[in-house]
Amino acid sequence: MNPQFLESEVFKWVILPMLIFIARTLDVTLGTLRNVFISKGFRNIVPFIGFVEVLIWLVSIRQVMQHLDNPVCYIGFAGGFAMGTYVGLIIDNRLALGLQVLRIIVHTDYQPLVDALQKENLGVTIMDGHGAKGPVKIIFTIVKRKDIAKVRDIVRELNPNAFYSIEDIRIANQGVFPKRKTLNSTFDYIRNAIPEPKEK
Repeated sequence: MNPQFLESEVFKWVILPMLIFIARTLDVTLGTLRNVFISKGFRNIVPFIGFVEVLIWLVSIRQVMQHLDNPVCYIGFAGGFAMGTYVGLIIDNRLALGLQVLRIIVHTDYQPLVDALQKENLGVTIMDGHGAKGPVKIIFTIVKRKDIAKVRDIVRELNPNAFYSIEDIRIANQGVFPKRKTLNSTFDYIRNAIPEPKEK
């Protein structure tokens, strides 16, 4: 790169702060994902993420320390931290890794809700309880995090007055979960949906 450009005002006050912002965004995003992977038990990938994260951080902090007279670099560094946290949380929500336990407490007829959950191939455990308004049924089911929205919709539709709570769980042994379509089954479905060309 042209040394004159590196010494220019445009690079000092615009390009460099933007580069620091991008680098900081990347390293904080990786740090957020690293913490998520640790909490979910995915420990094999964590050291690699940590290595890249710290490497990027060292590069960005070096530039800040070399340009202590440039307050825009501070803004880029702090802004990258905020943006990296936001991006990391978005990626975490998109990945939706791990399992969650859904605890549902119902006062009225619970069987339609249980049937609907079992129809989705979810394991269900039912316990008797006693609440402030009398006897209740406590329904436990462990759900993959990416399926939790669908299960919540089922609860709202069949028992809108039910109380429920959701908690993350780190490890679950055995269990019943919905089977997802494999890539091959999806291709088979598409292949069968397209009619074969007729011979002339």
